Amino acid sequence: MTDQIKITLPDGSSREVASGTTPAQIAADIGPGLAKAALAARIDGEIRDIMRPLEVDTELALITSRDEEEALELARHDYAHVLAEAVQALWPGTQITFGPSTDDGFYYDVMAPKGREPFSMDDLPAIEEKMREIIKADKPLRREAWSRADLIAKWESDGEKFKSEWAAELPEGEELTVYWSGDDWMDMCRGPHLASTGKLDPKAFKLMRVAGAYWRGDQRNEQLTRIYGTGWLNKKQLNAHLHRLEEAAKRDHRKLGQEMDLFHLQYEAHGSVFWHPQGFVIWRELEAYMRRAIDGAGYQEVKTPQIMDAKQWEQSGHWGKYRENMFVVPDEVPSVEDDAPLVTGDADMMAIKPMNCPAHVLIFKQGIKSYRDLPLRIYENGCCHRNEPHGALHGLMRVRQFTQDDAHIFCREDQIVEEVRKFCELADRVYNDFGFTYSVKLALRPDERYGSDEDWDKAEEELRQAVIDAGMANEEYGWEELPGEGAFYAPKLEWHLTDAIGRTWQVGTIQSDRVLPERLDASYIAEDGERHRPIMLHRAIFGSYERFIGILIEHYAGKLPLWLAPTQAVVATIVTDANDYAEKVAERLRAEGIRVEADLRNEKINYKVREHSVGKIPNILVVGMREAEEGKVALRQLGQKEQQFLTLDEAVTLLIEEARAPDLKG
Repeated sequence: MTDQIKITLPDGSSREVASGTTPAQIAADIGPGLAKAALAARIDGEIRDIMRPLEVDTELALITSRDEEEALELARHDYAHVLAEAVQALWPGTQITFGPSTDDGFYYDVMAPKGREPFSMDDLPAIEEKMREIIKADKPLRREAWSRADLIAKWESDGEKFKSEWAAELPEGEELTVYWSGDDWMDMCRGPHLASTGKLDPKAFKLMRVAGAYWRGDQRNEQLTRIYGTGWLNKKQLNAHLHRLEEAAKRDHRKLGQEMDLFHLQYEAHGSVFWHPQGFVIWRELEAYMRRAIDGAGYQEVKTPQIMDAKQWEQSGHWGKYRENMFVVPDEVPSVEDDAPLVTGDADMMAIKPMNCPAHVLIFKQGIKSYRDLPLRIYENGCCHRNEPHGALHGLMRVRQFTQDDAHIFCREDQIVEEVRKFCELADRVYNDFGFTYSVKLALRPDERYGSDEDWDKAEEELRQAVIDAGMANEEYGWEELPGEGAFYAPKLEWHLTDAIGRTWQVGTIQSDRVLPERLDASYIAEDGERHRPIMLHRAIFGSYERFIGILIEHYAGKLPLWLAPTQAVVATIVTDANDYAEKVAERLRAEGIRVEADLRNEKINYKVREHSVGKIPNILVVGMREAEEGKVALRQLGQKEQQFLTLDEAVTLLIEEARAPDLKG
């Protein structure tokens, strides 16, 4: 008699089935609709193939396309395997390496056959067509366990040196698995996979680009070709994604930054930004805005050194955890002959600060602090430097020199929840002022960390309680806890902004830190007359000015709120006879605090309007002789088809009201 096992379903019901029954068979028993829709199975919390037999009592949940996150990862993993199979079918002798899923698709690293040029964009249409052919063939994806020796031998006989090398380094005794696509192609993989290639939609993927990649990411190794694709569950999702990419390209802050003459980057200062006058207006407005916010919230602004002794960074823990990302210099450079080395090994080491927190502790330690002095809120527009990898740099979004709206709150344990609650409310007001919706996440302790479990328990619960008190620990605010995502010294709350085209950006954060005050020996005199450690709350709202400006440019597609616009209005003449009146209009607007320019060039008005529209000028005040005689302007606002004919007083009043900056004081 066949052994029976108990299968418990999500609704609490259970059924007895023969050992060796697959989740696919159970789905078929439940109904033909579920049998068709089921993609994989969650077995006691672990996702597995739907064709993998069940051997013991099991809690079973069937995954369908409604479980979008899991379904997409499975589909993208399969698209990557189909990609590799297609490339090898088209060009025998191609060597394959790895092909993971990504946030919006997949890629596979391959090496072209000997004597063939590396794969290029020209090859993508043929690869796509072959992939569709494999998908339509509905080839079963079958899992097999292999011995390590047999798998190495298989890869070596097939000339797959990369796969052979990787298999040889896997631990002895570990079960190695492969997946067959039909009976003629296989890849080494842990899985899981869909039941067959036909579970993929042949119209729901697109190959996007190729790039160079080194084997194992090491430039000393062979160069491979990385083929990127995007993959979805259906064509509708693919089309929506491609539309988002098209919209994102239009909004690219690097493109708009050039058109609006805001900033540039160049090799001589790679990873740092050259701010032009127009761009720096945005910076100054944000800086003024944030100063109003911190003044109203009881912060004291400071300025700290850019370079500090390496011993300070060693004591803080950053030297051990962050050294490879720090710019290090000797604290003295010896005089040298023309051909002598510039730096000797005898100089003491110093580092340009990658963050502001140790310097703020040093300010806190000046003089004796009493419990009555707490909470002490120290703020700095702090310029930091981090040695980011060359390939990771991306416009304003990832730079090596950046300025944070950084603050640290030194407080007693009984003040933590209230301080974090206040910060939640301040962040809410700021993000609302900029037109963002957001979600709040709690990033919990990582495996490698400083501090005791007891301290981590306290810190995590304090942050959690503050969000509850602020009324944000709910679905409306996308509340979620993220295991293992905290910093090495503290858990943190994260604010994830959603922009106008649905992308999310992690920006604001607050961290509850008991580690750094201990390591840097910060203390205050408590009510009992004894020395106690303060808790240090690290917090930022913009994150960095550079990145926040980049996000704003893309969110608004360059059409910034009027108070942030570098040039808020241009007075453009139709005829030169109206020049004097145009100057008068511009002077009136300047007197009211409007950033305005007068365009008196001898050009056609349509040319002027087009040029200023490309530059995202929010308001163009067109004036000719009729407007001059009547004391009026024709107002064209960016994005509006119709122009308004207003008196000068009406136009001034309108622009003053629209250009009013948010005021967070009080």
